Amino acid sequence: MTKNLFFLGIILAASGILSPPLALAAGLAYGLSVAHGFHLDARRLSKFLLQASVVCLGFGMNLGEVVRVGRSGFLYTALGITFAMLLGLSLAWLLRVGKTSGFLISAGTAICGGSAIAALGPVTNASEEAMAVSMGTVFVLNSVALFIFPVIGHSLHLTQTQFGLWSALAIHDTSSVVGAAARYGAVALAIATTVKLARALWIVPMSIGTAIVRRSRARIHLPWFILFFCLAAVANTAVQWFHPEYVQLARLGRLGLGVTLFLIGTTISRQTLKSVGARPLIQGVLLWILVGSVSLMMILKGWIHL
Repeated sequence: MTKNLFFLGIILAASGILSPPLALAAGLAYGLSVAHGFHLDARRLSKFLLQASVVCLGFGMNLGEVVRVGRSGFLYTALGITFAMLLGLSLAWLLRVGKTSGFLISAGTAICGGSAIAALGPVTNASEEAMAVSMGTVFVLNSVALFIFPVIGHSLHLTQTQFGLWSALAIHDTSSVVGAAARYGAVALAIATTVKLARALWIVPMSIGTAIVRRSRARIHLPWFILFFCLAAVANTAVQWFHPEYVQLARLGRLGLGVTLFLIGTTISRQTLKSVGARPLIQGVLLWILVGSVSLMMILKGWIHL
């Protein structure tokens, strides 16, 4: 029965019957209510599906727009990451969060959620407990963001450009960034995906810098799927006669995102919530609120724009 419900959720998400937010909600309901042994499999599959879905979304984007948005987004993400890291490490020190956990939560909020934590964990020689606490904190807040960001955006009458930029700068994981932006509109989706990938690129210099400081020889994982996303945008821009097929690939990417969010939801269990602890969660919540509020204020005032 447990296995049947798991695969039923995947089928409903893959068919598009469940929208990305509903897919995540269904995954959360499954993970929190059913004891199952699919956590590791779901995590591995969700990582691959997310990357494949992002590449497919590239077939629906114009290269010129990707370059324009990515150029501005790279600068904004550099400033945002610096602000988030300094603030996050300060909060970790004030709240007496473990040094490694505090660093990983800060990096996960600043750069790319679980992907950043997974990349930096080996470099920092993080224990399984520190990884679990950091991942749990980020995944819980990441799930909340998918639901509340579109509501806030509509209540403040943000344009699609404003919302796409804000979600890319303030939501942790690529999956929820794309999921939230897809609910808001096509323009928001294109901007959010491009700026978020520019933000994700900072995993590389952050990993290298951390390895040098800590004298670590751990292998650094490069986000190669971002290159394939750009190549997909090149193909969509240059080869117009294949456009109908590219539209289907972009649609496949959106459906794949729904499955990804369902799988991510199933990895959050009651044990995950218990393992997080109060102090890391407080650090993550405060950091996320401050980063989201400051970036939103700057967008509304026109200090950050595309």
